[in-house]
Amino acid sequence: MAYLVTGGCGFVGCNLTVELMRQGKTVLILDNMARPGAQINLDWLRRQGEVKFFHGDTRNEHDLDPLFRKHEIECVFHLAGQVAMTTSLENPRRDFEVNVLGSINVLESVRLLAPHATVVYASSNKVYGLDESELVEQETRYEPRDKKEIDERARLEFLTPYGCSKGATDQYMLEYARNFDLNTIVFRHSTIYGGRQISTFDQGWVGWFCQQAIETKANTEHCFTINGDGKQVRDLLHVSDAVACYLAAHEHVGAARGQAFNIGGGYENSMSLRELLLHLEKQVDVKLNPRQLPWRANDQKYFVADNSKALSLLNWKPLISKEAGIEEAINWEQSRRVGR
Repeated sequence: MAYLVTGGCGFVGCNLTVELMRQGKTVLILDNMARPGAQINLDWLRRQGEVKFFHGDTRNEHDLDPLFRKHEIECVFHLAGQVAMTTSLENPRRDFEVNVLGSINVLESVRLLAPHATVVYASSNKVYGLDESELVEQETRYEPRDKKEIDERARLEFLTPYGCSKGATDQYMLEYARNFDLNTIVFRHSTIYGGRQISTFDQGWVGWFCQQAIETKANTEHCFTINGDGKQVRDLLHVSDAVACYLAAHEHVGAARGQAFNIGGGYENSMSLRELLLHLEKQVDVKLNPRQLPWRANDQKYFVADNSKALSLLNWKPLISKEAGIEEAINWEQSRRVGR
């Protein structure tokens, strides 16, 4: 029995793959290697053990077909996708093709060739709307007047092409469970961060600002930017906790199938951009003074996941504190720079 990880050379994908390898599972990786850092992660995976890597693209059903015909696939962790809201605005057609068409191809391969397999899909909190009427602006963050965490009953509203493509696939996953009896599970993620996150300016903000703090420490004239006022809040989920959640979904597929889950670090691990920068100043011993840019289109000012449903049905909750996780992310960034 094999586990298929689409996007297995990405940040979450390579961390998930190496944990499956550690458990002695047969892992198939499908990745088109388009993401910056994918080759670095593949080289690292090959140093960890035997890797069954297939260079392919979910947009091409012929890249998926032989994997499903030649292997008995027990579980698909579908992580391949276009992951940046800004990129979706620059090229909405590609965003649609990668996130929607690619995912339909995965679902059809499972439906026709591996109908008993578990499918866990990496969706996004961007499927929710921007109801900010109850937010209060504080010194370093926006804060709700009452309920601090958002559960799965929140109103769905797909804003930006990225929100549309992730939301459409999110709903396709659930409908394939209803209409075709597939074992699909949807995770609506907040912010995942940690080691092996090779971030860019438009995706992976915790890793990106860790990079900028280290660069500024080495060169005090280094400049970087933030979008908006920096008070927007997310809950931080360490990648090891995300990996544990994916494995828990497969383990508890009987209870979880056909369900969507909000997955994040929870309120105790929430942080605004400003708060992260203040934290990094202390951790790295550097003064950070980013240049402020306009808000990104339809950027949520606040999202913190309510993990109650995941605790109830998956017996999962995050274990890594934001302080410990950020320290690990800084250490990984520093080690990457000296080639260790």
